Amino acid sequence: MEFKGGFREDLKTGLKEDVNILELYKKHLEPELSIILPCRNEEQALPYCLNQIKQVIKQHNLNAEIIVSDSSIDKSPEIARKEKVILVKHDKEGYGIAYLEAFKHARGKYIFMADCDGTYDFNEIPNFLNSLKQGYDFVIGNRFAYSHEKGAMPWSHKYIGNPILSGLLRLFFGTTIKDSYCGMRAIKKQALERIDLQTTGMEFALDMVIKSLKYKLRIKELPIHYHKRIGNSKLKTLLDGWRSIRFMLLYSPLYLFFIPGFILFFIGITTLIWFSFTDPVLFGKTFYLHPMFLSAGLVIVGYQLITFSVFAKTYAIFHLNETSPLTKFYKYITIENASITGILIAIAGAIIYLTVLIKWINSNFGYIEETKTLILGLTLGIIGIQTIFSSFMLSILTIKER
Repeated sequence: MEFKGGFREDLKTGLKEDVNILELYKKHLEPELSIILPCRNEEQALPYCLNQIKQVIKQHNLNAEIIVSDSSIDKSPEIARKEKVILVKHDKEGYGIAYLEAFKHARGKYIFMADCDGTYDFNEIPNFLNSLKQGYDFVIGNRFAYSHEKGAMPWSHKYIGNPILSGLLRLFFGTTIKDSYCGMRAIKKQALERIDLQTTGMEFALDMVIKSLKYKLRIKELPIHYHKRIGNSKLKTLLDGWRSIRFMLLYSPLYLFFIPGFILFFIGITTLIWFSFTDPVLFGKTFYLHPMFLSAGLVIVGYQLITFSVFAKTYAIFHLNETSPLTKFYKYITIENASITGILIAIAGAIIYLTVLIKWINSNFGYIEETKTLILGLTLGIIGIQTIFSSFMLSILTIKER
């Protein structure tokens, strides 16, 4: 019995040692850092970038892998194979899709990202890695911290495009990031999986920043140097700029829907009431009922935009896990409460309309001076109907997925 017990103890010790050896072997095989380069026809710059990255890895003794995510029709993939780096040949066009394809193959705990066009100095890699190890989840470069190399950035990007887009990002999302489009960035793999990026084009750069903000990642901006690119640029200034603005607006219903809606609704309801009870004189001209049609239209459109902002915010809260002070009000904004409100508004409009209709019938279908009242009644009726059906839509959006 003692022999068996001793044998079992030795066996356990041996297994523990084997497990430790396997863990060390696995740790040695798996890189700590994955360096990803999106590549589309960069045969001129790719050798320079790969050579510099390899020197940095050797100089700083980094446990890293290099991944080239390629959709080229030039010699770029041949260069990647020759340099013995990981080549992900997907042949799908798009800045975002290049990264999404590469993420599937990245094994590192940390992900470093940069364009392989010679504009970035890969000697910055250790600074990004150290920032992640210090506890930051997402690190992005700031190309405007230092003077650019002459010809590195077109004046339209330097003084118009990037300042406007980064300024809108700061305004819409309350961040201090100065260079939201910088292509040199690093992120923890755990954080990357959490923010679940999906965009495939140039808006991918903004998507990453916006979702990092929404998920409250710890973000750091590092000053970096920026150089003149090697080869031809693939940016489409106007198209990429518009897609970026559109993307920010889609993620910010306050600026896309609520503010424009509130302005239109306020102007509409104010002027509608004004024209309902008076015939105002402006610039020596008396305005009768005709401006009321415009006022009614502003009220209806403005109310609909405000409703859209509520839809968008509701979706973000219930399906994107966004935190908002509005959450506590959802127990009051039920389908029943909203429907009752809509019914009451619609009934008020119907009563006004029926009063005019009865008066018109009693006049033997003759002309009556009740057009202003009629416009007011129809406007209330439409707002009531919008409220009723919007309550059903809101109820659908509050259904949480498993």
